Amino acid sequence: MTATPPTSGTPEGFGQREDDVLKAISRIVSASHIPAGEVHIGDDAAVLEPTVGSTVISTDVSVWGIHLDPKFFSLHDFGYKAVATAVSDLAAMGARPEACVIAVTAPKGTDLISIHEGIAEAALMTSCPVVGGDLSTGQDISLAVTVVGQCPDSKPILRSNAKPDEFIFVTGPLGRAAAGLRLRRDGAGMDNELVQAQCRPYPRLREGMTARDANVSAMMDLSDGLALDLNRMADLSGVGFELDQVPVAEGATLEEALSGGEDYELLIVTPDPETLLHLSKERSQLQPILIGRTVKDFGTRTLEGKALTPRGWQHSL
Repeated sequence: MTATPPTSGTPEGFGQREDDVLKAISRIVSASHIPAGEVHIGDDAAVLEPTVGSTVISTDVSVWGIHLDPKFFSLHDFGYKAVATAVSDLAAMGARPEACVIAVTAPKGTDLISIHEGIAEAALMTSCPVVGGDLSTGQDISLAVTVVGQCPDSKPILRSNAKPDEFIFVTGPLGRAAAGLRLRRDGAGMDNELVQAQCRPYPRLREGMTARDANVSAMMDLSDGLALDLNRMADLSGVGFELDQVPVAEGATLEEALSGGEDYELLIVTPDPETLLHLSKERSQLQPILIGRTVKDFGTRTLEGKALTPRGWQHSL
């Protein structure tokens, strides 16, 4: 992990000695075991052993105040969520996490320790060690998280390969994160299960790898809401869909399940539901929930026979 000098301000950058900050952060995020031949934090760049199969890489940027509300959540929560949501992109491809690098921008005086304690918690939970990163001063607190994964035995699952007359599944009830944000704003405590779903998402890594082993056609994570993400998958695959149901989490509304976003459950399309369900049961994982089918007519996009328009979270750029 290195540090980029600020373009202005004091030489210390964050109000502390730069080397002291870096040493403290390194102690927090360093993996307890580093495989032989690899170099993680401490050098100019990380060194990872070569992999067999496909390498999967994704980058997410999280901004304090945009991706998590500072009125109701902590910087620890922010660090955790930034890593967990980035790792969810690996789950969506059926990949196994290998490593991540974190670039942090923050104003002078920001509690970098709390942020990196959250980062370390998520890295440990997802088995995705932090192998390097960067620090810089800036006006806003933001985390750029790049994750690296691998699919050693088969190719990653794309969102663009769904075919007509296939079965559409999700890995769990939807709307939990959106309901959690609503409840937190209404005064619910941090111990509330739905509030935890908002700030402590759990990437469906095992379920993603099982789906890949089941040779599913297409997959993506539900980060922006089912109504938006399913339409995106259908657009890229050139298919339509007919949904029979949407599984709504207890305490959430149907609209939160459709457009609330940030559930990070997996959306899966497969021609062979029996294999998917069998492997999930055999591995004691979440049983995917059947919600509908893909259809040949590109313009058909329905829920219980009514049009399901794209809606959900999108940045205004």
